[in-house]
Amino acid sequence: MTKALVIIDVQQGLCEGENQAYDSQKVIARIDHAAARARRAGVPVILVQHESPSGKLKHGTPGWQLAKGLHAEADDIMIRKTTPDAFHETDLETILKRREVTELVICGMHTEFCVDTTTRRALALGYPVILVEDAHTTAGNAVLSPRQVIAHHNETLTTIASFGTRARAVSSEALAFEDRTSAKAELPAQ
Repeated sequence: MTKALVIIDVQQGLCEGENQAYDSQKVIARIDHAAARARRAGVPVILVQHESPSGKLKHGTPGWQLAKGLHAEADDIMIRKTTPDAFHETDLETILKRREVTELVICGMHTEFCVDTTTRRALALGYPVILVEDAHTTAGNAVLSPRQVIAHHNETLTTIASFGTRARAVSSEALAFEDRTSAKAELPAQ
């Protein structure tokens, strides 16, 4: 399978203030490490940024920017979205098809909103998903702590079978990317 790493909403506005995502700096470090491995293997890295008409995620504001500690490269693909679904009214599916991506590795913020919705949509579109179980986070809510939300989604998203394609949870340490750079070098010139 041809993978792409999709990093959802790792933005400064979600990493600061009273509603900052749980353990965000450690999660960002794990995401950044996964992205570096993906790039070395020639796997596309897609950075998704949420934007709203006002507030901390308004396009162009300091809160909308990628979070401190998350490194982006010139070859990374940037996607802007306005809903929890990274596929909704974006070019994400077109980009994946053009690059012949057949499996998604998903991480980011917030677990119960954008990570959940994008994972479910990916499964519905036929993309198997690797959910990086220790590289997505949330601020939690009045009912569940952040740890409970994360554990719940690692369990719930990996038990959905009705789409046919499945999600599986893998730790950032166990996450592996096949080297696509050598495969590209072996392709005949066109």
